[in-house]
Amino acid sequence: MAKKRAALSFSGKDSTLALHELLHGEEYEVEFLFTTVTEGFNRTSIHGVREELLDVQAESIGIPLRKIFIPEQCSNEVYGEIMNRELAELKASGIDHIVFGDLFLEDIRKYREEQLKPLGFTAVFPLWGQNTTDLIHRFLSLGYKTIITCVDMNKLSEDFSGREINDGFMEALPEGVDPCGENGEYHSFVYDGPIFNKPIRFQVGEKKFSKDVYTGETRFCFTDLIPLREF
Repeated sequence: MAKKRAALSFSGKDSTLALHELLHGEEYEVEFLFTTVTEGFNRTSIHGVREELLDVQAESIGIPLRKIFIPEQCSNEVYGEIMNRELAELKASGIDHIVFGDLFLEDIRKYREEQLKPLGFTAVFPLWGQNTTDLIHRFLSLGYKTIITCVDMNKLSEDFSGREINDGFMEALPEGVDPCGENGEYHSFVYDGPIFNKPIRFQVGEKKFSKDVYTGETRFCFTDLIPLREF
């Protein structure tokens, strides 16, 4: 029986684990990864990872990457228009399943399903409903290595930005913070693990802060990851 053709929304550790599940299963063939990149900054939206690192990451995984460019401070309407255009191209290529690493936020899942249904896609959530403490420990036990690139300082101190996710990190998380950061507490960059052909080389750069576009308060702390070129 032929595998179902799929594309996967790729960003941090949760989508990496979702990809791991599918690559070790028999139901889906992941033909593309796709990620949004903010125009003018050349960085992944929300996570703040340099586009160059994203390219090397996809190359190491060995799955073609589609970058979806969106403007800074993109409205929901414009975002929807851009995504619909990109998704229509995926549909035309024969893809009919879109995979996400979402864990338990019902409103996010509903939004994705409603966006995809008119275009003829089925949304797939390989990790949905699983215990997030169990998930992060499984992620680490599989040998994945990841670093925090952004924290919401309303939920975590800036000290967590730039830290490796490991057992010590998990023990230090304040009460009420989801272990996988599913409520937006933090975002991550995965640089090594079973699905990578080689580790992604980088050095940790400086921290930068950004404001909440709605309140104007300084809210997010990003840690820059600088690619190390191989010669």
